[in-house]
Amino acid sequence: MIGAQAHEIHFTASGTESDHWAVWGARAAKRRALEAHQTPHVVSSTIEHPAVLQYLNALRHENLITTSLVAVDDDGLIDSQNVQSALLDTTCLVSIMHSNNEVGCLQPITDIVQLARQQNVLVHSDAAQSIGKVKVDVKELGVDMLTIVGHKFGAPKGVAALYIRDGVQLDNFFHGGGQEAGRRAGTENVLGIVGLGAAAEIVIREQAATETHMAAMRDDLQERLLRAFPEGTVRVNGPKQAAQRLPNTLSISIKGLRASDLLMSLADELAASAGAACHSGREATVSSVLQAMQVS
Repeated sequence: MIGAQAHEIHFTASGTESDHWAVWGARAAKRRALEAHQTPHVVSSTIEHPAVLQYLNALRHENLITTSLVAVDDDGLIDSQNVQSALLDTTCLVSIMHSNNEVGCLQPITDIVQLARQQNVLVHSDAAQSIGKVKVDVKELGVDMLTIVGHKFGAPKGVAALYIRDGVQLDNFFHGGGQEAGRRAGTENVLGIVGLGAAAEIVIREQAATETHMAAMRDDLQERLLRAFPEGTVRVNGPKQAAQRLPNTLSISIKGLRASDLLMSLADELAASAGAACHSGREATVSSVLQAMQVS
């Protein structure tokens, strides 16, 4: 499904765990190579999932890491040169999501990997939103670690994985038993893993057709919305080029309408949200992602 070898896949309980393992493992390995007064440094972006951003904040508050968050443009895209400029001698990891969960922008991961590798810095990408929607191949991307989340492509909730490229030295996050070839202690969710495997087989068979179908549906909805309102009323948030965004994601802003009022009026007719699904239940405000993109 992602072009990896079986021994490079390590099952976890969630995408959050996989993200945390990538960060902690890279940080711990780098710590041993630094002088006592130096602190491992992590580069990420302003639009990462809270599973990454909040964990980085927690580690920074404990003085276990320093961080640099690279800004995005008004389409939500990262300039790989800005990532390179943020790298330090103490940098242990670059963690950039493959695609954003709110606006669907696809990041230039391959370019980022090439620049990071020049300075021997590991690269992790959270591909939770991408797998099953677009092609994700770890060999083409060149990443050292990749987060996989089962329920995002049809597996049960409660099962995920972390791809670790063969040869990458990464400290364990969980300690105890010898599960997952001694790299991730704790009893595996066998039923969930079987479900993830079955879902992966479906992705392999149907991903290309699914991507085409979803993109056509997204584009049709976008065109209908643009035609339904006066020119300049509807803003599409995120990249305009199809190759730079997920086929299943459409983020829009409608001038003069409050998101909460609109969603309430459509609640019985349309499945929509004013932010990421994993943040549902909160009052509708401008998300941190849209704020980072300067959408007001």
